[in-house]
Amino acid sequence: MEYIEGQPVETLPAFAEGAMNLADIGLGTEVVAVSDQFFAPAERMISADLPRFYPDRYDDHGKWMDGWESRRKRGVGHDWCVLRLGVAGYIHGFDIDTSFFTGNYPPGASIEACYLPESDPDDSTEWTMLAGPVTLGPSQHHLVAAQIPADKQDSAWTHVRLNILPDGGVARLVVYGSPSAELKEGDELNLAARELGARVVSWNDSHYGHPNKILMPTKGINMGDGWETRRRREPGNDWCLIELAAPGYIDEIVIDTAFFKGNFPDKCSLQAACMGKVGDEALVTQSMFWQELLSPQPLSADAEHKFVPDAGLQGPVTHLRLNIFPDGGISRVRVHGRVAAENS
Repeated sequence: MEYIEGQPVETLPAFAEGAMNLADIGLGTEVVAVSDQFFAPAERMISADLPRFYPDRYDDHGKWMDGWESRRKRGVGHDWCVLRLGVAGYIHGFDIDTSFFTGNYPPGASIEACYLPESDPDDSTEWTMLAGPVTLGPSQHHLVAAQIPADKQDSAWTHVRLNILPDGGVARLVVYGSPSAELKEGDELNLAARELGARVVSWNDSHYGHPNKILMPTKGINMGDGWETRRRREPGNDWCLIELAAPGYIDEIVIDTAFFKGNFPDKCSLQAACMGKVGDEALVTQSMFWQELLSPQPLSADAEHKFVPDAGLQGPVTHLRLNIFPDGGISRVRVHGRVAAENS
């Protein structure tokens, strides 16, 4: 069935640059309560994929919409949805995306948050307003900076409540932020864990899948749950740059090609560097000259490959360049190591 795909945000505001989506379903975000979801379930609102519109798709409740949509409210009050964030963290701002909701978008919205690491909210929960009320329009992104109260500036959050005023549909909700987990010197962990703040900062191709998927905490569920490039018809190779969750010393690298059988890369290699405060764009050119951490290694279909870094790299690492030769798909990457001292 043919569909129209929504558009990503063209230019991210300052509060979203380098931030992660704390409400990414791939990190374990869940809908824990919702006032009404007659036309479309709230789980669709936290999908990591761009929203899609199918002109001729209907279900038993009416027009099928890729997002959360409540019924038309005929009384007082408003609809709301409570999410348990996949990662507890500091919230910087939001994207309330109403893509394809044209005559059924909410005219307004607000967002509250709370911190309940051991439970979910109930009627006695004290919520803190972080955004709104804000005016919404049809089929567009609404990028809203979080307004953190003065006495909550250092607070982390585990849940958010999206209030739509009074009813309607939202295609996607993105919660821009950073994880609140404290990483200490000597901690042994996956330095490339998305849930700890690692991120893919740049890549040359993502035709079949966004490279951020390779950092997700769970195993891939199918070939679409990974990074896959188009078939390369010219010299060279594909690559992506990874910023680690913290500076660290790398002990083992795991490259998982799960589900990639006729389209796995022939080989992969890694380069590494310890970078200061450098813009993402500047990293691309510099990465070509980073020291080799792992020389080109053969890969096989639908398998987990474990590698020990090549000897010779001195000092901690903050960034990696993953090269795949010449193209193909990877499901997951794990970088096991130890957190370095803050100023090492």
